[in-house]
Amino acid sequence: MTIGTAEPSGTYPLGGRPVFRLGYGAMQLAGPHVMGPPADRAEAVAVLRRAVELGVNHIDTSDYYGPHVVNELIREALHPYPEDLVLVTKVGARRTPEGGWPEALGAEELRSAVEDNLRNLGVDAIDVVNLRMPGFAAPEERSLAEPFEALARLQQEGLVKHLGVSNVTTQMLAEARSIAPVVCVQNHYNLVHRDDDPMIDALAREDIAYVPFFPLGGFTPLQSAALETVARRLETTPMQVALAWLLARSPNVLLIPGTSSVAHLEENMLASARELGPLELQELDRIGGTGEPDVDL
Repeated sequence: MTIGTAEPSGTYPLGGRPVFRLGYGAMQLAGPHVMGPPADRAEAVAVLRRAVELGVNHIDTSDYYGPHVVNELIREALHPYPEDLVLVTKVGARRTPEGGWPEALGAEELRSAVEDNLRNLGVDAIDVVNLRMPGFAAPEERSLAEPFEALARLQQEGLVKHLGVSNVTTQMLAEARSIAPVVCVQNHYNLVHRDDDPMIDALAREDIAYVPFFPLGGFTPLQSAALETVARRLETTPMQVALAWLLARSPNVLLIPGTSSVAHLEENMLASARELGPLELQELDRIGGTGEPDVDL
């Protein structure tokens, strides 16, 4: 049986530290609707440990997954953490008992969120904190100055090492960068949903990482006849092809596919070494894209 590892995906700096470009997103380790404990806690712990065994050194999380549940699982499974592991979290929302995600962008709310992450992960400082701005289908164009300034103050206090932004437009990113350095952008992007094509290229020129959330389509898996066709030709799965396409898209793209299954994790990791030829890339490129002009940051 072939075992995939993160190493063939190559590396890219995240917060000044090289990470393998194929990482892991921990959201799916919580219960249904990202609330409560997992149905199988032992399997959730096993997924995290197996990810690190396979070379993953970039784990994406948030204390509002559960809430608290996923960070507690990460601590149980991996603490004390490997020296090369980069933990990335996000703040900017809170959870309601009904499972809602209302924004929580006030200075005290953000401080509390960072402190919750520190406590539940068991660390003195978080490697990267992303400010997650509101909006689901697409970012809501609005100022992020006040919340990002609040996070910059927490960075100055030493509670946060590096800052990123999530669910932002090019204008919002520019505003954030005018306040403090940004090491990564985490936006909705995948083979089908490609509104951020110009932003990815602009970020690559600035040596800033781009981390797509929902790289495999989110709660509804990617559906594409062309994707299925390429996967059959290569005798692999559509999801491996979708991940391989993202790795080929640009060297600054870092992937954080999520799963609650060790078997599915191992399947995803095989994408690290999956190479797509010019014909496959051409076919896949035709699936999405907006044709928007290039941008400067």
